[in-house]
This record gives sequence, C-alpha cells and structure tokens, in this order.
Amino acid sequence: MRIALGVQYDGAGFRGWQAQQPGVRTVQTCLEQALTKVADHPVKLVCAGRTDAGVHGVGQVVHFDTTAVRSERSWVRGGNAHLPPDISLNWSREAPDDFHARFSALARRYRYLILNRPLRSALWRERAAWCYRPLDAVRMHEAGQALVGEHDFSAFRAAECQARHPIREIQELTVQRRGDGVVLDIKANAFLHHMVRNIAGVLMAIGAGEQPIEWAREVLEQRDRTRAGVTAPAAGLYLLAVYYPEHFELPTATETAPGFEG
Repeated sequence: MRIALGVQYDGAGFRGWQAQQPGVRTVQTCLEQALTKVADHPVKLVCAGRTDAGVHGVGQVVHFDTTAVRSERSWVRGGNAHLPPDISLNWSREAPDDFHARFSALARRYRYLILNRPLRSALWRERAAWCYRPLDAVRMHEAGQALVGEHDFSAFRAAECQARHPIREIQELTVQRRGDGVVLDIKANAFLHHMVRNIAGVLMAIGAGEQPIEWAREVLEQRDRTRAGVTAPAAGLYLLAVYYPEHFELPTATETAPGFEG
C-alpha cells in the first residue's frame, strides 16, 4: 500500500529535509522515526522537493510504502503524536502504486518573504530575509517577467546542484509590496538547487537600484552563476504547494500562505 501525506514544518530548527549522518536533525529523519512507530515497521520517505537548512514547508508532499493497515485519520493523528512541535501532518491519502511524490508532480510553488524596513525584527528573524534598503517591488516584478517561460537557468543554480540539466519552466512569477514587506511568488514545473534564492538575490539588487531592470534577462542569457550576485538567505523561503494530476485526488496546502499585511 502506498500512502501520501501532506507535511508542514518550520525549517529554522532543521539542517534541511534530507536525512544525514546520525545526530543531525532533519525533517526526513524526524518524520521517518514518527511514522515507523505508527506503522510498526521501518518507513522510508520520498518527498516532492528537498528543502535546505532554514527553508520552511507549508505544502510539502511525501509518500511511503507500507504493509500496515491504518485509516487516514490514524496516519495523521498517530504521526503527529510522535512528531516534534515544528513538524505536523496535514492530511493522508492512500495512493495508487504509480504515484510518486517527486516524479508525479506537475509543478511546485514557492514564496520568498523579504522584510523591507530600516530596522531588523526579532520576530521575523527566521521567517523572512531582511533588507534595510528600500526595494521597488514594481521594478522587481517587471524584471522577473524575463524569467517566465522555459529557459536554461544555469546562472541561477548552485554549484553543487545535482540536476541532470538546467532547463526549467517558470509558469508564474509575481512580486508585490505588502506593508513593510515584499513578497515573491514563483511557480515552476521544477526547481534547481538554490534557484529561488538566487532569483530573489538578483531581483533584490534590481529593486534596490543597484542594477537595471534588464539585468535579470542578461544574467539568464549569460548562463554563468558567477555573474548573478548573492544567494538570498534561506529564512525567507517557503515551499507553498505541490500540484499533481487530478486523478490522484490529492489536496494542496490548505493553510493560509505566510506573508505580510498591507
């Protein structure tokens, strides 16, 4: 039996999603330990998108195979009973054998939050990036439209990225000012390692007036990571939702997406 689960987590206290050496706290390790207790046998998880240390999950999706017979309610409530307070299960569904949390996904949506005011915030320190220089969200949005579509995103991938190729399709990209914050929303068929954070870094430089609006297109066309500026901090990044073909009948994230007032 294949089980799919919707997962939410606060990434501040984890060294990322992926299980590592013993003693390193990761989301995968905590989840597998909790679900192993519910299933009464070892559980190995596959996720829709591996997130880095400090990155948050609102609508992460995972799957695992099991011989245990449990109700959807039991997987969720039982799992949550054994999970730390910074991880929670939102839903459970029995999935067909051909479902795969990663490879069946049609698209993923991320959000990047930037607290944009002169003074830093104690409350937002692990929830958003902080930029004290005024950012022009209109310029950032306009620049970002050059990245929409299918492109070679070599300039926006980390050096350690293990993807087989750099071609990705950004389906939507918006930047909005909301009160003291700037919100970047981006949806694509898939993402490269650090792709969203590198895009955020480029758009922040443009929003601060350091670079012209055309710079985003120039960076994309140069396909050279060394020309693309800094990688934005992990704290502002959220995996919001993963989208699958309708016949799998899986819910997307139901919680309100994190953001700023205004």
